[in-house]
Amino acid sequence: MLKTVSGTGLDNLWDDARTSGMTESDKLLYRSNLLGSDKRVTNYGGGNTSAKVMETDPLTGEAVEVLWVKGSGGDIGTMDKSGFATLYMEKLEALKGLYRGLEHEDEMVGYLPHCTFDLNPRASSIDTPLHAYVPKKHVDHVHPDAIIAIAASKNSKELTQKIFGDEIGWLPWKKPGYELGLWLEDFCKKNPDAKGVVLESHGLFTWADDAKECYALTLDTINRAIAWFEEQTEGVAPFGGSVHPTLPEAERRRVAAALMPAIRGMISEDSHKVGHFDDQDAVLDFVGAQDMPRLAALGTSCPDHFLRTKIRPLVVDFDPSNPDIDATLDKLKGMIEDYRADYAAYYDRCKHADSPAMRDPNAVVYLVPGVGMITFAKDKATARISGEFYVNAINVMRGSDAVSDYQGLPEQEAFDIEYWLLEEAKLQRMPKPKSLAGRIAIVTGGAGGIGMATAERYLAEGACAVLADIDAEALAQATEALVQRYGRDMVRSVQMNVTSEEAVAAAYADMAVEFGGVDIVVSNAGIASSAKVEDTTLELWNKNMSILSTGYFLVAREAFRVLKAQGIGGSMVFVASKNGLAASPGASAYCTAKASEIHLARCLALEGAPEGIRVNVVNPDAVLRGSKIWTGEWLDQRAATYGTDKDGLEQMYRDRSLLKRSVLPEDIAEACYFFAADTSAKSTGNILNVDAGNVQAFTR
Repeated sequence: MLKTVSGTGLDNLWDDARTSGMTESDKLLYRSNLLGSDKRVTNYGGGNTSAKVMETDPLTGEAVEVLWVKGSGGDIGTMDKSGFATLYMEKLEALKGLYRGLEHEDEMVGYLPHCTFDLNPRASSIDTPLHAYVPKKHVDHVHPDAIIAIAASKNSKELTQKIFGDEIGWLPWKKPGYELGLWLEDFCKKNPDAKGVVLESHGLFTWADDAKECYALTLDTINRAIAWFEEQTEGVAPFGGSVHPTLPEAERRRVAAALMPAIRGMISEDSHKVGHFDDQDAVLDFVGAQDMPRLAALGTSCPDHFLRTKIRPLVVDFDPSNPDIDATLDKLKGMIEDYRADYAAYYDRCKHADSPAMRDPNAVVYLVPGVGMITFAKDKATARISGEFYVNAINVMRGSDAVSDYQGLPEQEAFDIEYWLLEEAKLQRMPKPKSLAGRIAIVTGGAGGIGMATAERYLAEGACAVLADIDAEALAQATEALVQRYGRDMVRSVQMNVTSEEAVAAAYADMAVEFGGVDIVVSNAGIASSAKVEDTTLELWNKNMSILSTGYFLVAREAFRVLKAQGIGGSMVFVASKNGLAASPGASAYCTAKASEIHLARCLALEGAPEGIRVNVVNPDAVLRGSKIWTGEWLDQRAATYGTDKDGLEQMYRDRSLLKRSVLPEDIAEACYFFAADTSAKSTGNILNVDAGNVQAFTR
């Protein structure tokens, strides 16, 4: 059976109490959000909805019919009313007189802004004519797995007739655009009793003159397909049956943690990629199946699937019955080079005289037998969503191949969508990537003031961030605060003791699985102690050395292993201290450990340079605000050392600086950003003091 339906249909969630008193456009938004809330209806960003509504013309004051339709981009599950384009139906009808035929249909997109109602700035999508010319008030266009499994079958027309009779019609494959809008209009005129249509290799259109009725019809159509597939596929082994064992979960993650940094390094030469790992049951059924190689080679069918996942995935040569990771890593470069060559050949076979230049030839989707699916993209959200779309494709292949022969989109048609000039124009309008886009950072001591400020600085510039800290409660609070500001895709956390080899290695493995590797390592975990030398116990001495020296070594050692596996360089920043350069009374253990950090950084700068790994030091001084080490005993001890009280300590530090200014966590974060960004690409082995000026800490 289709994995996504699990024996149950879609529930009708329409609430008459909520919709009472709503305008037609409000009902459209309500209906759209309900449909988009269930991935069995359509995936993120997939599909579109519309309503033809009577509105008051702002110029004439007369009632006019206006098409409300999901605009370009956006997601029906999460959009608000600003996500809809609004267009005069009278002007959309007038466009028919300007249409010069199929060879010129793309030019019709340029006329859509002339149809805009009420100066709405939302751009219209290519699907606007598909909704405009269906002669019904409400139209839903969605991409349910159960329907696409029909649409992608070799005999999809016959299956549509068998399941739905004359209630739901069928149209052959046609690229979305103006011509398809006219096809839909013609179908409706010739089949006035039809309630919808299955588009070959594409999806489902349904329509009605009432919003609630349209919503219910869409659900009923999908549920009928689900029920039919469940009946037809009962007892049928999916994808020809299993031929590879599925590894235990811990082993699957271990393999993914080894493969992902290597893949990432090989495909990030032009721009850094971020990864996503998926080993849900539907994926594991597919990657371990007999027919997986054949089906994967056919590619996806639905245009939405294809645009997210490329022409086809790369199947990694890995044998889970004899899981030799090293052997797989040795073969990986050849696999990726072969994929690139195949992609270039596909481009050369299908390109037109005016086609855009070939884009990134690397795979988006990587299938690993017995392990799962890895996806890489420009950012975490895109990598995750690409994976979700390929799971949709898996579900489609599961159903289609069980009842018929699955067929992917014809190669030329796939190319014409991927390199569509309208799609290229959309890509060219995308904003310039932020300075750390595609980078992955880990910040130890991430729940403290400096650590959290540094992570936030990186997140603001487009990096993914992993907060590592030993304090579970503070870590949870810091992580949730950053998630609220930057989204759950961008932020991860790991409780980690930097003095534990096992904990540090596990943290990097988790980061590899979550994001694909690492680019920026900020060692910031710390403690502080104050005692005269005769009162410094061996335990206190060892504690300082363990966290501030050994801890920095362990974090750096594991970082070097991952960075070298990637082979694309990286940046390491040690947050040391002014006390690493300038002695301070009553803190010999702390000062010595901090000096050790600085010299370790110099050594690592020498070792890392041939690999493009830069190692630099930021030296703060007296960052009291938000710092966990400036609480309790340490603050009391330092106040006593300088003969002041807690309230006077910050003033004392400010007054002793050359610039007479307080140093804040954000100031240290800015220095850490400088060493992570490409603006410091030619800097390694350096020390940057952020202490408001202290002559004792001058490096020269």
